[in-house]
Amino acid sequence: MVTTSLGAASRPLPPLRWSITDSSRAARDAVEAACPEGMLPDGDACVHIPATDEAEDSVVSTNAHRERSGRWALYDQIPRRPDRPADYELYRYPAPAALPGGRTVVSGYDLDRPNESQRRGMSLRAVGHGGVDIPGPRGTEIKLVALEHQQGDATIVHVGPLFGTSVVTRHTIREAGQLRDYLLLYGHLASAAPGLAVGATAREGDLLGFMGDTGSPELVHLHLEVRRMREGVDVSSKIGAQLMESSVSIVCDPRNVLPLK
Repeated sequence: MVTTSLGAASRPLPPLRWSITDSSRAARDAVEAACPEGMLPDGDACVHIPATDEAEDSVVSTNAHRERSGRWALYDQIPRRPDRPADYELYRYPAPAALPGGRTVVSGYDLDRPNESQRRGMSLRAVGHGGVDIPGPRGTEIKLVALEHQQGDATIVHVGPLFGTSVVTRHTIREAGQLRDYLLLYGHLASAAPGLAVGATAREGDLLGFMGDTGSPELVHLHLEVRRMREGVDVSSKIGAQLMESSVSIVCDPRNVLPLK
């Protein structure tokens, strides 16, 4: 279950925190008691606390987070453009609103925020969030949304395991006077749409799959991630997890390309 609260529409969404059951909390407390000072349990291991060095934070305040080992991980990312609205609820999504007040997004993009403001999950393995999470009833239909300035139809480039059961679509966008390819990842699906196959084209409203919790047990939601293909990379030569490699594509704030309502 999600324990974060939604702030005002004009504010960034707070980091997401997953709840833990009484039994898992008791097990975690037992491991924590055995951890040295300055470390926290992650499963059955003790790992460094994610953000403690203020001097280092001031130098590397964005495009970074601490890994489980305590070292800094730097990454490329494309933050929200200033001309794009900050309010997530102004955009259209592949799943309908299912939150109180007719809201859609429960956890937003935070890779452009300081390390200490990036999302932490139940374990320190989940640091930072490169997409948006959209909750809803299990089995909710996930339908393709054409992107801003999209040229032609989208293409299915992956169907199968990735972020749990996932579908990845490629979209060509006219941007800054040139054509650029973007990938959209739809993760944690219960299943892909029947007959969906790599190489097929998809248009606005086409069924891609059904909301579920594969790879994220008991947390039924859609993880929607946007990535821009690097110049000169042939997406047809990449399969599965290769599409998500930093040498192939760059994670991007979804608000840069999602259509406005």
